[in-house]
Amino acid sequence: MNARLDHRSPLVFDTRELGRRPGTLKRLSRSAEAPADLGNEVIGVPEGEPIELALRLEAVMDGVLVTGTARATVKGECVRCLEPLEQVLEADFQELFSYPDADARTRTAESGDDAEDEEDTLHIEDDLFDLEPVLRDAVVLSLPLQPVCQDDCPGLCSDCGARLADDLDHHHDAVDMRWAALQGLAGTNQDREKDNVPRDGGDEPQEK
Repeated sequence: MNARLDHRSPLVFDTRELGRRPGTLKRLSRSAEAPADLGNEVIGVPEGEPIELALRLEAVMDGVLVTGTARATVKGECVRCLEPLEQVLEADFQELFSYPDADARTRTAESGDDAEDEEDTLHIEDDLFDLEPVLRDAVVLSLPLQPVCQDDCPGLCSDCGARLADDLDHHHDAVDMRWAALQGLAGTNQDREKDNVPRDGGDEPQEK
């Protein structure tokens, strides 16, 4: 069985004040600490970082429709120059949390009697709902897949790894590898020619 929701959790919300009359609205704001692993391999919201939530709760026939925005600072590194970066992220979301006693026939009609859809349905438990899975999906899907410190970041030098933004004139004299072997061969021939130069004052070879 699933663990009961803890009303003291900052991401658990109470719907008792909203009531069940369809069309009833309630707006609220809350600051919550980010849960662990809220991000991807490159960028994310550090655990414990404050997330500002602005929510709109609306009672509907089958549950509570939650519409909101999450605002937080995400941290990571630029994929081009690998420098640390920080960005402010806003993620919008909307999710229906179903009443535990909602009309089974209505849920079946909406889900097409699909067991997988039923597993994905979020429910209200003891008048509480947990926003974390919705928040996690919204934030992770809003994160940039290729975060950069600035749009025109030139990245790193492919030869020495230097950060090109620190020296816009940074360059290396390129050597065409197709000619590198010939240049080495030319140098070897020059060395051989020097070895064959007659020495001044030396004895001439005698004929036999």
